[in-house]
Amino acid sequence: MGWKLSGRLPAAGYERESPIRTGLAGKCPRCGRGSLFAGFLDIAEDCNVCRLDLSQQNSGDAGPFFLVMIIGVVIVGLALVVEMNFSPPVWLHMVVWMPSSLILSLALLRPAKGIMIALQYRHRVQFESDNDQL
Repeated sequence: MGWKLSGRLPAAGYERESPIRTGLAGKCPRCGRGSLFAGFLDIAEDCNVCRLDLSQQNSGDAGPFFLVMIIGVVIVGLALVVEMNFSPPVWLHMVVWMPSSLILSLALLRPAKGIMIALQYRHRVQFESDNDQL
């Protein structure tokens, strides 16, 4: 199984799905209709519509890394603006920004993982179970 950064041709009978759209929706990267997840962050064994084998998919730490960087910049930026304009006590910063970070992280983790898996599918030469010709 090799990696090649030329785009995939759509599988026979399937339109080329947008990795961003399917990832955000948590749908199969090939057909765009089946569920990508079996739980909150658990990847399904296979697509329940097109039967694409998803068991070997692993998004690694890319999604959480990007989320930490983006959410960190947003939260720190907002905290600095609030501090400069209103100078609230430290405990108020803790009460506002810590839950905000946690809620944003949990809300965006699943879509980030879905996007990473969909992008892997788009740019990979071949899935283990996908015997389509390129």
